Amino acid sequence: MALPILDPNAPDFTRRYANLADPRLGAEALEASDDFFAPKERMLNPEPAVFTPGKYDDNGKWMDGWETRRKRTSGYDWCLVKLGRPGMIKGLDLDTSHFTGNFPPAASVEAARAVGAPNQSTQWTEIVPSTTLQGNGHHYVEVSDANAYTHLRINIYPDGGIARLRVYGQPQVDWADASRTDQFDLAAMENGAYLVAANNQHFGAASNILMPGCGVNLGDGWETRRRREPGSDWAIVALAQPGVIRKIEVDTVHFKGNYPDRCTIQAAYVTGGTDSSLVTQAMFWPVLLGEQKLQMDNQHYFESEVAALGSVTHVRFNIIPDGGVMRLRLWGTLAS
Repeated sequence: MALPILDPNAPDFTRRYANLADPRLGAEALEASDDFFAPKERMLNPEPAVFTPGKYDDNGKWMDGWETRRKRTSGYDWCLVKLGRPGMIKGLDLDTSHFTGNFPPAASVEAARAVGAPNQSTQWTEIVPSTTLQGNGHHYVEVSDANAYTHLRINIYPDGGIARLRVYGQPQVDWADASRTDQFDLAAMENGAYLVAANNQHFGAASNILMPGCGVNLGDGWETRRRREPGSDWAIVALAQPGVIRKIEVDTVHFKGNYPDRCTIQAAYVTGGTDSSLVTQAMFWPVLLGEQKLQMDNQHYFESEVAALGSVTHVRFNIIPDGGVMRLRLWGTLAS
């Protein structure tokens, strides 16, 4: 996996929420009107799009994305995408990186909630109206629809290529009948946890620590710049549900010369306010996990060291003084 370059101009939703169109969450490109030049599946690749000069296949120039042939009839092209988790969509990135003379002039996005694959009776809601696109760039679109959806239909007018589709949102999980004695990973993105804020994400998005599975390399974790001043780096996470944290995993796998020396975790049960108001409050939250020494390329487990704070809704994860962490797991029981 290529090391991602974080766009400093990207809106907050790109760093805070899960990419529901990530194949690692189970997303799939189900069907497309055409993908003659580049397959639809490539559009969902979690790696940044690349351009390889001189690389061709049987149909023409190899492009890293979904690309349709030049349309010689009326109409437009489309691609049907199954999201990795049903979720409330906060925003999208329609990325045309490396598509210059072959990008679509416009695109729109429709959404639906369906059991199984959508069919002729599926009701679609337009969440992104027809929007002008430019070549070789990111197009960030905020979505204000409060419904949870399972599928998207990407329409491009009339044809062309989309390098990457990112669908940022909060997975919807039904906790109504969940056990109050079983333990769940309350920091798991697929369960609905999300990143509130982080002080630095120079080499990797802090939201990566909430992703499922094991990280494949350094680009799949959170890594801050080298700190040249006193203090430590931090990330604040909103848990999927209020709960009592009983076991913690801090995963530094793949981080060797750049892992944090130590870590601590603070936590609190938060009511009222906004996400932005938590940054100051979090400095004064009680300690859930006292300072712990970390090792390179290792999975660290803490259980007896976890303080009995009762139910909490948010944590502040502090890495001292800086460095990279692959995953953070917070196992706990749901609040009664």
